[in-house]
Amino acid sequence: MRPLVPPATAPAVARSLKPLLAPLLAAVLFAATATAPAAAQSPVLESFRAQIELESVGSPRISPDGSMIAFSVTTTDWEANRFDQEIWLVVRDEEPFQLTRTAPGSSTGQQWAPDGSRLGFIADRGDGAQVYAIRPEGGEAEQLTFHDGGISAFQFSPDGSRIAFAASDPAPDDFEEREERYGDYAVEDADFRMTHLWVTDAHAGGEPRRLTGGDGYTIGGGFGGSAFEWSPDGREIAFGHTPTPQVNSFPHADISVVDMDEGTVRTLVAEASSERSPMWSPDGSRILYSTTAGANPFYGNTELAVIAAGGGEPRILTADFDENPAPVAWTDEGVFFVASQRTARHLFRLDPESGEVTLEADTPEMIVTADLSSDGSVMALQGEDRTTVGEIFRVTRRAAATQPITDMTAQLAEWGDLGAREVIQWESEDGAEIEGVLMKPPGYDPETTYPLMVIIHGGPTGTSRPQLVGGYVYPVLEWLKKGAVVMMPNYRGSAGYGANFRALNVRNLGVGDAWDVLSGVEALVDRGIADPERVAAMGWSQGGYISAFLTTSSDRFRAISVGAGISNWMTYYVNTDIHSFTREYLEANPWDDPEIYAKTSPMTYIKQASTPTLIQHGEFDARVPTPNAYELYQGLQDVGVDTRLIIYKGFGHGITKPRERLAAMWHNWEWFARHIWGESVEMPITEGDFSR
Repeated sequence: MRPLVPPATAPAVARSLKPLLAPLLAAVLFAATATAPAAAQSPVLESFRAQIELESVGSPRISPDGSMIAFSVTTTDWEANRFDQEIWLVVRDEEPFQLTRTAPGSSTGQQWAPDGSRLGFIADRGDGAQVYAIRPEGGEAEQLTFHDGGISAFQFSPDGSRIAFAASDPAPDDFEEREERYGDYAVEDADFRMTHLWVTDAHAGGEPRRLTGGDGYTIGGGFGGSAFEWSPDGREIAFGHTPTPQVNSFPHADISVVDMDEGTVRTLVAEASSERSPMWSPDGSRILYSTTAGANPFYGNTELAVIAAGGGEPRILTADFDENPAPVAWTDEGVFFVASQRTARHLFRLDPESGEVTLEADTPEMIVTADLSSDGSVMALQGEDRTTVGEIFRVTRRAAATQPITDMTAQLAEWGDLGAREVIQWESEDGAEIEGVLMKPPGYDPETTYPLMVIIHGGPTGTSRPQLVGGYVYPVLEWLKKGAVVMMPNYRGSAGYGANFRALNVRNLGVGDAWDVLSGVEALVDRGIADPERVAAMGWSQGGYISAFLTTSSDRFRAISVGAGISNWMTYYVNTDIHSFTREYLEANPWDDPEIYAKTSPMTYIKQASTPTLIQHGEFDARVPTPNAYELYQGLQDVGVDTRLIIYKGFGHGITKPRERLAAMWHNWEWFARHIWGESVEMPITEGDFSR
């Protein structure tokens, strides 16, 4: 496996050698930037920084002839306090090299021109996010769009002469006048901008033409519906759309087709369910799309359906496949899609005639996404297994040969023994089979019991997988090094286990989830793995909600951390940007069934709370608004429970900048050091705590 070592200029080579220099990472972190934060003396803090600074790869795009693979590399800019992406390229068996350089900022959304002569991408180089194109041999990128307000997505036409792009409408003319007269305010569910399709020449200088318009729909609303695709003959574009750009509108996503010459738009699919992500058949006669097919859009299966391009009766293709397929390509051999299978994630091939599904690739263990050459003979994969971080692979299908083209795992070469990962099972209180990931520390001794750190994923339709490195704001690797075991339960509702399992916490949120977590803890105690007196729990989003439920309804844990968690479903329902989520899972609104809202709310049990609880929350979280944090915090204070609330300023539902992520990781380290290990640690802050 080769690291990223490009044949490029000296600065580029030095930067790309970082995976080879992992032995020196802790010692020289930030040394290349004089104004970056100084390296702390604390080995633990250095470890946290090293984890946050790990470079990662993603979004592989293979050239039409299969000879080149473009992919993104994400890096950490501590000085600017952001994560940046640039595009790298590998040509045949040569070494990968960095192709784009957008400073400050990122280059994203890479797409090949149909003849492979240019790679398009999106970057903000001073006038908003625009489309650029660069030749694979490098050189100066050509700016293709100059659209006011920027663009959000694009695609080359099949002949490469045009690009279609999505762009949000400008603010209405009277907005500026309104603000001047009355100040700045927003009308809820009304003051938003729609996004529409445009087309322009694939070379600079063309005048863009708007393809869609009006207030009836928007490209890119909700959780999906943003995808659009040219027909093979270039005469039409199929696109997904929602009534508004709000998250709540995603259950109402539909698919339409715009005629490029006439400019007319016709509705192709407009069912009561959610339809999105259209994909044309190779001959242009049919369109594949994802649909909830009448199932619940939050926890039901997503199906793949096909319909004649001119309209007609759709046909479900994946009714016998009990998981959520994510399509990546439709070739003459069939439809390729990625889907979870318990804790793994594989690539499958679907016969659009018979509906037969065939396993195409299960190596690496967790395939994130894939891309195929025009003839389907070569693939680019992104994936990882329990002994590596994410890598990019080239797969020659006829030879069944999988070749890694990156070696990002080399960054961990001097990190030492990171312990073992395994998948375990246990039976929950109601007999449900639950699976989870157990991480064992270096030098694990089966005759010893260990402190147990339980990390609960979000979603609830997320999935914990046996990854080598992960944890978000939870310092998993340092806890393993300290001599703890980490358990990550795939509680009821998790993806990868079929639709029925995902529905097990409907009208049973918190309650059934707690059964699954607590039974997992007891299983590890009974097996002599976990120390029953030193057990902690934590999670973010839905994992934060379950943690909050556990902190008020159970005394099993020595300490808990609640990240962006729901504390009261009534409070959540009236504040969130996704009200339908609560209605679907609890099958009622709070006015019709206050009992189910009370039964599943952590605050209902606040008087019996006794577990020391850290609460972490983003200041501007629209998904789980901060009233949930303040309500839990005040309730715990009132009943005399040791609690601490930390609000991360300027953030929404996630901690998306490196410095604050470092702080959040340290806050969890402090909290559990005190309550699980009885140690007092303080975050290094003053100048005296740092050295260069």
